[in-house]
Amino acid sequence: MNTTNLNTFLAVMQTGSISQAADKLFITQPAVSKRIKNLEDEFNVTLFDTVGRGIIPTQAAHDLMPHAKRWLDDYDNLKINLKSRQQSVSGKLVIGTSHHIGLHHLPAVLQQFIQNYPTVQLEVHFVDSEEAHKAVLDGDLSMAFLTLPPVYDKRLNYHTLWSDPLHFVTGTLSPLAQKMNVTLEQLANYPAILPAANTFTSQITLSEFAKHNLKPYATMSTNPLESIRMLVSVGLGWSVLPQTLISADLQPVHMEKPLEMQRYLGLVTNPNITISASMSALLDMLGVKLDKKQDD
Repeated sequence: MNTTNLNTFLAVMQTGSISQAADKLFITQPAVSKRIKNLEDEFNVTLFDTVGRGIIPTQAAHDLMPHAKRWLDDYDNLKINLKSRQQSVSGKLVIGTSHHIGLHHLPAVLQQFIQNYPTVQLEVHFVDSEEAHKAVLDGDLSMAFLTLPPVYDKRLNYHTLWSDPLHFVTGTLSPLAQKMNVTLEQLANYPAILPAANTFTSQITLSEFAKHNLKPYATMSTNPLESIRMLVSVGLGWSVLPQTLISADLQPVHMEKPLEMQRYLGLVTNPNITISASMSALLDMLGVKLDKKQDD
């Protein structure tokens, strides 16, 4: 229903004149006549009879008037309610997160958010970083916490939240644990347990070997870093893990030349997604300010 046509119809009914309705609405008389004609065509009725130089409302016009008032009142109330809900920190907020970030970085943040905004229905999806990245790009998720990719997609916005240094590690009972001054060439010959090659974390590791025309001897592949940590701890191979996962049953590989490998964890958002009040509140807690266009 065209509210402009309805408002024009009410103005004609209230003033009793096409010309006075035009003056009231600050439009031309032909514009008023056209809007009335649009309504008549829509309902297939005659709303005004022309008598002499004036007009007289038909029975159809009198029947339409209370409905028009109610429709316009409902429309105005709907606009007010929608705006109020948009500004209210409530409703449903769906976020994606990698398992590692969800387990080791987000608990305190989400706990505070829930305490501050108890009316928000928070839904957390645990997905691999690469899957979460694609979901944000496709619009299936409005925001996701993940390992930031080595190369940014210019269609998305990226916000670094945590630095996450990576270390070569092995099990304490592994033969590799007893060796000193291990070269990258030597390490490449020992069994490795790495995430899939398409993962952002694995790309960081593989790029270090590629700089020396080397490729790790990967005997197993699994994406959750917690699973890799367990497999390494029992002596099945070495891997690259963040500091947060290095425990007493693991030890650093004593490299001849220590390599500084770094990955960054953060937030990915889609600038084409409307930011709700709930999403804005979470971003404020994280100190993240969204821009329409990500700087290069």
